[in-house]
This record gives sequence, C-alpha cells and structure tokens, in this order.
Amino acid sequence: MKAVSSAVRLQILSLLFDRGELSYTELMNFLKMSPSRDAGRFAYHLRFLLRTGLVEVDANSKKYRLTDLGCMVLEVAEEIEKRGLRPQKVLVRTSRFTLEEFDVNRIVDSLVKEAAMPVEQAKKVAKEVEKRLLKAKTRYLTAPLIREVVNGILIEKGFEEYRHKLTRLGLPVYDVTLTLKEREFHDASKVHEEFGKNVIAEYTLLNVLPRDVADAHLSGKLHIDDLGDWILKPKEMVHDLRFFFKKPGSPKSLHSALNVTFNVLLHSAGETSGTQILEYFNVFLAPFMKDLKPEEAKEALRLFIHNLNQHVDASLNLEIIVPEYLASVPTAGDPRDESRFYRDFADECRLLALLILEVFAEENRKRPLLNPKVVIKLRPEAFKDEEAAKILLAAHGFAVEKGLLYFANALKEEEKYTAFSPSGFQLKPDVKGDWEIDTLRTGVLGTVTVNLPRMVYESNGDESTFFQMLQDTLEMAAQALEIKGKALKQDGKSFLQFLLQKVEGEQYFRLEDSARLINLAGLEEAFEVFSGKNVQEGGEALRFAVEIARFVMDFLREKGVRRGRRVLSSMVPSREASFRLARQDIERYGLAKVRFRGTREKPYYTTFNRVSIQNLKASLEILAAWKELHSLLAGGKLVVVDLDEAKLEAEELMSLTRKLVENYEVAFFTYNRSLTYCSRCGIGMPGVLHKCPSCGSVSTLTVSSRYP
Repeated sequence: MKAVSSAVRLQILSLLFDRGELSYTELMNFLKMSPSRDAGRFAYHLRFLLRTGLVEVDANSKKYRLTDLGCMVLEVAEEIEKRGLRPQKVLVRTSRFTLEEFDVNRIVDSLVKEAAMPVEQAKKVAKEVEKRLLKAKTRYLTAPLIREVVNGILIEKGFEEYRHKLTRLGLPVYDVTLTLKEREFHDASKVHEEFGKNVIAEYTLLNVLPRDVADAHLSGKLHIDDLGDWILKPKEMVHDLRFFFKKPGSPKSLHSALNVTFNVLLHSAGETSGTQILEYFNVFLAPFMKDLKPEEAKEALRLFIHNLNQHVDASLNLEIIVPEYLASVPTAGDPRDESRFYRDFADECRLLALLILEVFAEENRKRPLLNPKVVIKLRPEAFKDEEAAKILLAAHGFAVEKGLLYFANALKEEEKYTAFSPSGFQLKPDVKGDWEIDTLRTGVLGTVTVNLPRMVYESNGDESTFFQMLQDTLEMAAQALEIKGKALKQDGKSFLQFLLQKVEGEQYFRLEDSARLINLAGLEEAFEVFSGKNVQEGGEALRFAVEIARFVMDFLREKGVRRGRRVLSSMVPSREASFRLARQDIERYGLAKVRFRGTREKPYYTTFNRVSIQNLKASLEILAAWKELHSLLAGGKLVVVDLDEAKLEAEELMSLTRKLVENYEVAFFTYNRSLTYCSRCGIGMPGVLHKCPSCGSVSTLTVSSRYP
C-alpha cells in the first residue's frame, strides 16, 4: 500500500496498464520528466515498484510491465478513488429515454459491439472514461456526453478507426433550432423527413462510402446529390402508364385513369427523391377521351393538376401529334376495344394537349404554378401540321407571358425516341436498342456533380495534371454511383416495394437499366480561369471545354462498358451543388482568385447554359460554337433562354423556338421569366415589379424565378 501512496508511482502503474510494456525512456517521456533533472527521482520510484513486486522487467526487451499483484493493487486504488469521488449514484439519461445508474461495463460492451475493439483494449478505454467522468462530479450524465468522452479518448490514443465506427449520428441542438426557425415547412412530416435525411446522409458518409469518396464530397471536390436518399431511392423515374392501365380493375374513364395515375405518382413519390416523368402522357390517356365533352375533360385535368401541385414533383410530357412509331401500338385502356391503336386517337391526343395548356394558362393567372412541369416534344410534323401548329402557338403564347414550359427537340431521327426530364436529363434507346425498354420504366439512379474549377486551381493551369485529377475524381464519382446501385439492388425489396412490384412475373422499375449521371459543374468558369478569357470569346477556351467533355465521355463510356452500366455525363441544373462548390472554393482560395457567377453573397458555378434574349445574336453565336460540346453530353444538357423584360408576341417566340431546334440543334431548353405575385390581389404578373399595378401595394409583392 505504501507503494501506491505516491502519485508518481501510481502514474507509472496506470501507464503500464494502459499502454502495456514500456521502456525506461518511454516511461520518463510519458511522465514528462527531464532525464537530466528528474533521473534520480524517477529511478527511486521505479526501484520501489520493482522491489515490492508490482512491476517487473523483461530480460530480453528491457521493458517494464505490470505483475499480477500490480494489477490487483491498481484495481484496489481505482476502486478507492471511485468511492471517494462518487458519494452517491451517478445517473445516465439514455437514448431510450430512461435514467439508469452509470455502469462502466456498458461502455465496454459498446466498444466491443459497435467498434469491434478487442475486449482488453475496450476495458482500458472504459476505465479511463469512467475516471474522467467521475472527476467531473456532474449531477447526471447523458449517453451522447459519454460517447463524446469515449471518442475523445480514442482520438488521444490514436484509435481513429474505432472512433469512426462509434461516431454518433445526428445534429447539434443549435442546428436543429436554426432549421426550425429559418426553414419553411408545410407540415410536420416535412420536419421529420428533413432531419431523417440528415441522419442518413451522415450514415452514408461515415459507414457506406469509402473514406476518400466521403472526404472528396466534404472538401468540395465533388458533390453527391440527394445524399440523404443515396442508399434508399433512385433520383428520377420515367413512368409507363400502360403498365397500370392493363392491370386487373383497369380504369374505364378519363377520371378514373387520372386517379390511377395520381395514385401511381403518390406511391412512387415515397420511393423517388426527384421528379417523376409521365412520358407520352396525353397519348396514353387519349383512348379515355372518346365521347367525352371537352369541358368535363378539362375539369378532370384541373383537379388532377391541383393534386399534383400539392403532393408530387412530376412532369407531364406532351406529344402534339402521335409519334409514328407509337401509331401502330395497341392501346392500353380503351374501354371498348383493346385491339385499337394509338393512331386512332390522334384527335383526342391533340385535344388533351390543348386542354392541359389551357388549364395551366388559367391557373397561372393567379399564383405561378411551378409544379407539375410540362415538356412539349417538337417533332418535324409539329411545324407542318396545321392543327399541331395551333397548339404549339398556344404554348408559346403561355411561354411569352410566364415562361415555365420546356421544349424537347425530337426533329432528328436519332432523337425521336429520346425521353426527357425537366432537369435536362435524357434517355436514349442505346442499351438494348428498344425504345420501350431503354426509355420507359427506368430513370436516373443518382447524380454526382464534379467541381471542375477546383481542379484548374489545384493543377495551376497544367493540362496533364488537370486531366489526371479529373480522372481520379471521375473514378470516385463512378464508385459512389456503383455503391448506390448495389445498395438499391440489395435492399430495394424493402425500400422500393411499389417500384419493384411484379405483375405476371415482370418487374415494373428497370433498376439495372437506370442511368448513372456524372454532372459537370463550373465548365464555363473552368475554361475561363484556364484561358484567362471570357466564355463568349470562344477559341482556345472553348477548345479546352470540348476536350474536357470528350475526356469525360470517353472515360465513362469505357467505365460503363467494362461494368455493364449506363454511366453518362451531363450538364444539368444542380442548385445545391452549384452554390455549395462555389462557396467552398471561395473559402479555400479567396474571393479574388475564384471565377464564379452570381453575387458575392450568393456565388454559384454554372451547371447549365444560359442565353439572353436581349443579346440574342451573340448568344446564338455561342450556341453554334457549343454544338460540338453539347453532342458530347450524352446524359443531358439544359439551355435556359432568359426573356428578361422583353415584350414578344407568341409568333416571334415560336419562330425563335424553330430556329433553336432546326439551325442550332438545341436538344432541350426552356424560357425563363421572372414573375411577381401580389398576395392581396392573388394574381401573378410577368417581370420584376416594385408596385402592384392593380392595387398599388408594395409590401405584398414577391418575385420568383426558376433560374435566378
């Protein structure tokens, strides 16, 4: 007992227990004793422990270790210390919402079970935790606090691998409070969803993705879109309504067909993180229009659109005429004759398109209706057929005032089967060679956005270094997408019960055929930094951009062929990625060095191309120069045409549309216009207004734009 009456000797025993065998020099270093000043004092204490049989020295290694007696004495000393520090029970508030007496064995169990730490090592860590917690003399402990202390000790001891596994998932109290105060939630379920996504995102970064991929996301080299849904849901879904119209109890009227469609979208919304696309929407519904009055059909469509606006992120993809390859396909849902073909319902198809546009025009006279989106397919016949041209003109009349509509270029033979999403993503029949298999009942598995300007900054303008960094980043992006594919395939039966349902042995969602997108952020900024020129100057800057796009396409094509995957490059909007990556680069390199769009307060990188109607001639010249670049982005690209404050007629805008698709071969584009909404009058008006022209109010106005 005299041996442990000295604090120095007790420290020596504790060090040998915690760290195992130690040399004479190592012991002195851990005790922070000077060899010149403290050698005599240290030697005296060590000899005392050797003489009492608490410590022994190994004859070969010359290192000191605890004896069995030393271990017993140390345990007695610690028990005495614990009793002195703990005059009463210490309670722990657990994650099971109970108060329990502190038990050090719980820490041992957690370390062994959760972190897979060896039992003896876990006992040593647990004892150290217990010692520190008891010295704190707190009234009660919490499970998160104990876990934090454990993780702190693991870091001190260099056990980073165990700490990584033991990390607790969740948000700090401050972050939760801030989110509740600053974010607008429409209902309580959205609050739960938001915080649940944060937990899954942390879990994915810590336990699912490889360390280098997770670090690349956190550092801003790349951005993994929808991280909170990464291992749970695909990003986008292209539906085939015929699958549901052919099921037992299939609908017999337009009203019931729209109900079935809404239920399909509602069920799928819980299993899809992004937009759901209803390809050939008016074509597949056309058979249900037979003998139905336009007014009745219009009201059914209005109710359907209202329901979608409130509950589901969806896109209605409209055909102004029945595509020739669909004309001879038997209809699904004709209540009278299942042997009829879609060509028999060409008039109904056009009428449905017109009614949908009328509903949107009427509803948008009030508050802007941003959901569902509407995509209009532009086929060669659309400009030639008189009835189709009238519908197209009506669409442009709506676009002149509100923007909002999307236009897909299907003029060329190789584009006629392509399915488009409002995000700019596209699917072609390039896997099995069958338009139904390759474009319907599939979608986007996930998207990873790579930070191109970051690579330019880090490579200091050296092309070979840049392309090596680009290859490394693409490898990590492809790896993240591969992990997502495996997770959905493995756990899809649990998480995707509706999408993976089978009818007569056929699975609805074709998971394996879904595209994996690698999105390019900051392509314009990257070649501006690299060349020192503005993107509008073209030349060397554009050459570098095309070279990047070709490199990415070739790399992903090889990757996809090798793994049998559909890995595609794209340049489509990713708001979170574009803002986040720009902000992180500004923090890293400074505001003066980073080339970005937007303002100092809201900087962002481009993830789509922009054209201004006010500088149309120069913009069209850039589009012509970008033609080769766009052809290399197989996963999709979006061009946004800003109408600004320009006053146009529907005929003028339709003429511009024709020029974009025929002369400049723009694959997918939308017209964008800022809209001002007055909450007092309940009306939406084009442009940025500072005073309501109807009631004169200033404080009741809000300005919105899809692409600010």
